[in-house]
Amino acid sequence: MILPGQTIGILGGGQLGRMFAIAARRMGYRVHAMDPTADCPTGQVADLEVNAPYDDLDAARDFAMGVDVVTFEFENVPAQTLSTIAELRPVHPSPLVLDTCRHRLHEKSFLSSSGFPCAAYRPVGDFHKLSSAVRELGGELGLPCILKSADYGYDGKGQVTIDATTDLQSAWKTMGRPLGVVEAFVEFEKEISVIVARTSAGQTKSFLPFENEHRHHILNMTTCPADIEPSVSKRAIELATAIADKLAVVGVIAVEMFLRPGGELLVNELAPRPHNSGHLTVDACISSQFEQQLRAVCGLPLGDPGLLRPAAMANLLGDLWCDGMPHWEEALADPEVKLHLYGKEKPMPGRKMGHLTAMADSPAAARRLVLAARASLARPSP
Repeated sequence: MILPGQTIGILGGGQLGRMFAIAARRMGYRVHAMDPTADCPTGQVADLEVNAPYDDLDAARDFAMGVDVVTFEFENVPAQTLSTIAELRPVHPSPLVLDTCRHRLHEKSFLSSSGFPCAAYRPVGDFHKLSSAVRELGGELGLPCILKSADYGYDGKGQVTIDATTDLQSAWKTMGRPLGVVEAFVEFEKEISVIVARTSAGQTKSFLPFENEHRHHILNMTTCPADIEPSVSKRAIELATAIADKLAVVGVIAVEMFLRPGGELLVNELAPRPHNSGHLTVDACISSQFEQQLRAVCGLPLGDPGLLRPAAMANLLGDLWCDGMPHWEEALADPEVKLHLYGKEKPMPGRKMGHLTAMADSPAAARRLVLAARASLARPSP
């Protein structure tokens, strides 16, 4: 067990690390953060910020020697860096879990070989194989389909929708990586996610399913509990928990799913870390996803993930700053609304700068509250 007073190392300096560090410091832990950028969101609240490229193995060794356990909030840490750190300190979730989940082909192979439901897919290594896959598998995959980069893909990066009019050579160049995955296009009713925490002893706790709405491939808002049948909620939690157990996750894992007509669930993506859809747990749950991550990687019993009240979360992207500073006082005029900003200095279109959370008597009421609050941020001044 890693006990309060000891030091947690976190790889990555974004908002997920920031909220993890806040949870850890609240429980009496020291936190060291490693990120290439000075004054990163995590570093602003950590005890020590180490600024070095992720492939600097000497810096990684020094970082590891200063902490008792290492976790991450950023999935694109080089494998060699993780292996170097794992030789010196425990890393949770394990480098093997990270390698499985951050690489789409590894992820799809794991899901399909383990019997977990996912969309039909084919790996493609060049334009000619892409053309062949679309032509030969058109009957199985159908058109449209989705070309995704096998690695370095998040928030819609490296994704191209292919239909009968698509120039495949242009699609391959747009995807921009040496290896891709062609997936069947899935007709779905809802996008949901389930976040499961798991300890090394095999204890698991799951949050209720979140209902997610994306805009331009970026999460726009989340409500909890999801508006789905109780039987579907139960199956989603069982599916996510089975995946966490099969991977032997120590930490938290988010399982994104499509709900198809008729109640069928398909796994879309796995994220072995806290997830954007779980941000509302900070305000709306007895134990947040970040506290659960902390408890799991430290070998402590998991907390209660129970929902205190129905809640909704709306992302705040850099687009809100295009006409000047948002009107924070307008959004906070409603006492039910909570503001979380990530300490990022430069707002850019599509960049996640913060989020709003609201709780109410129903998910629909919470959704209305948080959307009205976000809309008020850009309201012209009188």
